[in-house]
Amino acid sequence: MEKFQDIYQRAAQRKGGKVMLEQLLYTPLSKAQLQKLSDDDWLEEFTRKVFQSGFYWSVINNKWAGFREVFWGFSVEKLLMMPPDMLEQKASDERIVRNFKKVQTIPENAYMIHDTANEHGSFSEFIANWPTEDIIGLWAYLKKHGARLGGNTGPYALRALGKDTFLLSRDVESYLRGHKIIDGGLQTKKSITAAQAFFNELQQQSGLSLQELSLIVAYSVGDNRVGIQTSEPR
Repeated sequence: MEKFQDIYQRAAQRKGGKVMLEQLLYTPLSKAQLQKLSDDDWLEEFTRKVFQSGFYWSVINNKWAGFREVFWGFSVEKLLMMPPDMLEQKASDERIVRNFKKVQTIPENAYMIHDTANEHGSFSEFIANWPTEDIIGLWAYLKKHGARLGGNTGPYALRALGKDTFLLSRDVESYLRGHKIIDGGLQTKKSITAAQAFFNELQQQSGLSLQELSLIVAYSVGDNRVGIQTSEPR
């Protein structure tokens, strides 16, 4: 396994120096900041990531104001009271991307958030308290209890709202395979467990967040070209 400093030095060299690399990094929210997020915030971001999967993100983002109108600002409380027969009507609304199977995930994930909040005080409390050294356990929870939140969908939503997580982007996957840390399927238990162990070790060496480490690993390989704090390396 490469030392963190070797990965960091290569990433810095590829991005024009340490100063330029540091400008490309950004940190997750604190526990206190995460706890301030509402259930509606989580439902909105889960829905955005579900719809972005398999679509051009720009298409979904351009229609997002319509999504918010149609689904009452992603109010979990209102969506829990929505009659089932109203869902088909909303799924055909021209203000959104009309994909009924993905629309079905909205009430399903509303129920998941509601049930989790009832058990843990709030959904944000649940997310904020989840230990980053087992972030893949949170991925598994979202996949099991949520709708279409497996693969990279759940992790990207967590990252978007500020929960510290690494991502199995194409560049990170390339690094992990190139250094024989994973083999076989990317989303197998063996692969994601090995990835977690790798990032935990880097965290021990560096003291950085999983998010920063994930970005540094991505920038140390591949042909990624991104703007400061505007997007992820692939």
